[in-house]
Amino acid sequence: MTATGARTGGSRSISHSAAARVLADRDPVVARLFDQVGPPRLRRPLESHFAALVRAVVHQQLAGAAASAIHGRLIAAMGGEADPERLLALADETLRAVGLSANKTRSLRDLAAKVLDETVVLDPRGLAREEDEEVVARLSCVSGIGRWTAEMFLLFQLRRLDVWPTGDLGVRRGYGLAWGVTMPSARELGPLGDSFRPYRSIAAWYCWRAVEVHARGMQSDLNA
Repeated sequence: MTATGARTGGSRSISHSAAARVLADRDPVVARLFDQVGPPRLRRPLESHFAALVRAVVHQQLAGAAASAIHGRLIAAMGGEADPERLLALADETLRAVGLSANKTRSLRDLAAKVLDETVVLDPRGLAREEDEEVVARLSCVSGIGRWTAEMFLLFQLRRLDVWPTGDLGVRRGYGLAWGVTMPSARELGPLGDSFRPYRSIAAWYCWRAVEVHARGMQSDLNA
């Protein structure tokens, strides 16, 4: 069982809200979460696909404020626009000066090079022809980009509906809290998502929200 499923024809045209209602009709736990937090709220991406991946690499293993500052300096160094050619044209000294580590510099250069030679396909028409696993495989060949980053790109940037990120701690924890079971391992979580196909991205979103709902409940208990 893989963490990310291929797109299916029936899941391409339906909205996130409509998919959530399908799952709510199918699963009482999703129905309860739907009543508590409403339909999924995933804003449409505001960046290009390349810019989103650059942001993801910069933010890896960094606190939000520090990562945002480095990212802002990097975009400024590229003239205000994330672009593979502009990134490759920057000297290593410039990338160090904006705050990038040697590993992130290597990752961003590798990403830019692979986009230009089309090892990584980012144009919308090309991506539309690729199944989820192909997108994951292509992105994962970039230095410093792993499966989790690729799955988040599928889920939030491409808005694919059947992504099941079994390696995500929040999804695993939220599943355990919402369904009242011991937090599953990544391997155990895989088959648990089968009942949510072809809308596993929606189930993952509700797992994240379940963690927030639980935290709010704990806070209310503490303040009682």
